[in-house]
This record gives sequence, structure tokens and C-alpha cells, in this order.
Amino acid sequence: MNGVLLVNKPQGFTSFDVVAVARKICSQKKIGHTGTLDPNATGVLVLLLGNATKAQDIIPNHDKEYTASFRLGITTDTLDIWGKTLSENESSVTREQLENALADFRGEIEQIPPMYSAVSVNGQRLYDLARKGVEVERGPRKITVYELELLSFDEGSQSGSLRVMCSKGTYIRTLIDDLGKALKTGAAMTALNRTAACGFRLESCITLDELRALGEKGEIETVLSSCESLFASYPFLTVSDAQARRFSNGGYLDPARTALAQRKTNDGEIIRIKNRTGDFLGLGVIKDEKLKIFKLF
Repeated sequence: MNGVLLVNKPQGFTSFDVVAVARKICSQKKIGHTGTLDPNATGVLVLLLGNATKAQDIIPNHDKEYTASFRLGITTDTLDIWGKTLSENESSVTREQLENALADFRGEIEQIPPMYSAVSVNGQRLYDLARKGVEVERGPRKITVYELELLSFDEGSQSGSLRVMCSKGTYIRTLIDDLGKALKTGAAMTALNRTAACGFRLESCITLDELRALGEKGEIETVLSSCESLFASYPFLTVSDAQARRFSNGGYLDPARTALAQRKTNDGEIIRIKNRTGDFLGLGVIKDEKLKIFKLF
């Protein structure tokens, strides 16, 4: 099978656990995913099957959307409620104070990756070092928070929820921890649900139980999205039968002899290439006024 499988990851499963389950159900070894979710997080996990694994490093849209719950007045070593409690404080933040603090976390900001993360430092995963009680210096990274909305906040329990739309590499745990520091109360994440990733939304995902049921009926392919769907943000070009053969065999095309002659193209522009029947052949790139192969599928 080739294509994109959208899974609603359950709590308590690592991303690798989900891949392992999918391999067994689909009877297919060649499966990858486009972005790790913590074991206690739920939501969109994009799995790539077969030829779609070729897209893993070139997917254009890595933006994510989350809903996250939090509590003020507590800090933990993992920055979420499942870690070791480091401090607990009385907190009396108002909704207005919280809304005002959120303003500083919108747009391009810097984050320091948490110790309990998959980031590598000198060849070692930070979470491996953290489990040994070792803390190392981490440099800040630039990330972008496109949208940050306070969905709810209870002043009595000092608990609430956020909707976050952000760039690749954003740690929601860190965002909440930094928010707690800004409010001088401390804060920890209490739940995380990824509602969108790589252009796909949670409503399009299936559960592992639903995947098992489809596997038993031999109907998994009915829920696969095409590999092409990963590149929906790129323009497409339909080519002739002769051009399709040439492109599929590794040859470049002359843009002037295609529909691209009707518009200006830019060097480095990536284009989806389709044959006359609408089959996705791969990605082409404009280079030196030629349409060359970027990746075949």
C-alpha cells in the first residue's frame, strides 16, 4: 500500500507504538511518521506508507495546531502534570492578567527545548540525559506562534485551556512553562491534543480500533489519502503522454512547451506533475529555465 494514513493517536502510546501497530495491521514494513507526539498526548499522527515515505523529508507544511490544558501554580521536571512536582504555589491570576500575558507569546519567539525531549546534544537524546539526572545547556530556538487563543480559564482552580497554531519545533509544554514564569506562578501542561498537522485535521483521522476493523475487512486502502495530498500547497501541471514518459524516465521538460508557458516561473519553484489521466508522477523544480525532477513517486 502507498499513501497517507491519518491516525488519532491514543494516550499512553508512543508514536513508534502506533507505527508498530499499523505495520502489523497493514502487513507492511515500510511505514514512517511525520512528527512525534509524546506518549500522554493524543491527536493527529500522519503515517506514511510505502512510496509515501519518500516524502518524509520534503513535506512543505510542518505547521501544527493543538489544544492544551494547563494549571497555574505548579511546576514539574517534565513541564507537564506527569512529571515530578518541583514546586506548588498559591496562584490568584485573573483571566484579564492571563490574556495580557499571552500577548508576548504570539509571533516569532524563542524557546529553549525541554530536557525531556527528543532533541540531540552531542549525539545524545536530551530525555536520556534527563532520566540520568543530567541537565545540559540548551540554546534558544526561534519558533513562530501564528495563533494563540485562551479557550477557557477557571479562576478558582487556576486551570484552563489554549488553542495554539505554531511552526515546526514548538514545544507546547515549554510555552506553558514560560507563561507560568511570566505570571510568576509557575504552570504545567495537563493535557495535549494535536488537532492538525501537515495540512490534515483531526476530523479526518481514524482510531486504532477503526483501523483494526478495516484491516479485518481488507478495506484499509479506502481511508488512505494520496501521497500527492502532502503537496497540495504546490501548483500542479498536467503534461502530455510523451512528456510524462520523459519525466518518469528521469528527463527534464521544457516549460515553454507546457502550460507553464502562459505564466512566469521562478527558479526553485516546485510543481506537482500529473499525467493526462490525473495520476501523480512526482515533483518537478524549475532550475536554469528547465523543469527538472525534484522527486519521483
